[in-house]
Amino acid sequence: LVNARLIDPARGADTRGGVFTRDGYIVAVGSDVTAQSVPSDARVVDCAGDVVAPGLVDMQAFVGEPGAEHRETIATATTAAAIGGVTTIVARSDTHPPVDDPAVVDFLKRRARDTGSVRVLPTAALTRGREGKEIAEFGLLLEAGAVAFGDAGHSLRNARTMRRALSYARDFDALIVHYAEERDLAEGVMNEGELASRLGLSGVPVEAESIVLERDMRLVALTRGRYHAASVTCEQSLDIISRAKEAGLPVTCGVSINHLTLNENDIGDYRTFLKLRPPLRREETRRALVEAVASGLIDVIVSDHDPQDVETKRLPFAEAEFGAIGLETMLAAGMRLVHAGDLGLPQLLRALSTRPAEILKLPQGRLAAGAPADLIRFDPDEPFVVDPEKLHSKCRNTPFDEARMQGRVKMTLVAGAVAYE
Repeated sequence: LVNARLIDPARGADTRGGVFTRDGYIVAVGSDVTAQSVPSDARVVDCAGDVVAPGLVDMQAFVGEPGAEHRETIATATTAAAIGGVTTIVARSDTHPPVDDPAVVDFLKRRARDTGSVRVLPTAALTRGREGKEIAEFGLLLEAGAVAFGDAGHSLRNARTMRRALSYARDFDALIVHYAEERDLAEGVMNEGELASRLGLSGVPVEAESIVLERDMRLVALTRGRYHAASVTCEQSLDIISRAKEAGLPVTCGVSINHLTLNENDIGDYRTFLKLRPPLRREETRRALVEAVASGLIDVIVSDHDPQDVETKRLPFAEAEFGAIGLETMLAAGMRLVHAGDLGLPQLLRALSTRPAEILKLPQGRLAAGAPADLIRFDPDEPFVVDPEKLHSKCRNTPFDEARMQGRVKMTLVAGAVAYE
């Protein structure tokens, strides 16, 4: 790839030059990589000034298999991912059956190898059956290929079980990815406040998130297990994470692209594609989340890809299912923050690729010799309108229906092979 704007978010570098890959790895990168400097049998792609960067690593996506193939399959999810510049998907554990057995981990890996166009890494269930009672077999699941443990949308209520899980994880140097939610407080359908009252909808207070997150930080201090908050969505949570990091706890956190680029007002006339868990918050909160990404307090941006079919979305808002798709639009939605001047492009790509790779201890997320050749080429300024009918997920529940965006991926390489062009 020559004549490119090279962005290495691991170093914060933004330079001009090229990338030469061979046998699935980056061999050389920089201004000395030109069409004349590579072997005569190499394929040369003139990027014409487009950005070349590490492929995105999405830490939170539902891939449908096994058990929910009517919503998504690994084939459709990875196709959408490749078109969106995502080269590694970390699959959620809430399948049917859940990913609480090494055989299910093996199934996911084989299906991804046979039908997927990007890497798929399984998150294993934290507890058996995702029931919150008995801790899953961490050792066997890690051996099978799981990269983290979490019950995907099920918050662990029992503090003693969470303490044991964190202690167990510490001994294996495993990562706990927890969705912090006090379920008894989170029975509403949108953010609690004036807008919910005006729309006549039940609200979810921010305390539903922060109470459980505060508990978890105390348990991390007690056990020193590695902990990742799957989704933080409010100022209270940011304060809690900030204090934990200042205390030196092994804590990281993520935020969905939806919470960075949308707010509760976007729900408008009861638009069910914007019914999400956690719910969209106030505009002031959205801005605080963006600032937390810019400062590095929030480590990771995820798509929170959650396909739902029309039967579960074309219902009154209070009855519709939670969730939105996001693999294909995550980068373009993030570019809104860059074009608005809220984030630099290296900052955005660091949260989308380098930090998730570091947290999961993966070799991806770097534009350096020896790193895997998981790369994307994209034009950060090319405009387009999101047409749900042209998206490649099985379901069409995008919150960005007919949105005007800038930033189109032109090429995606996974281990040096073209996954999308």
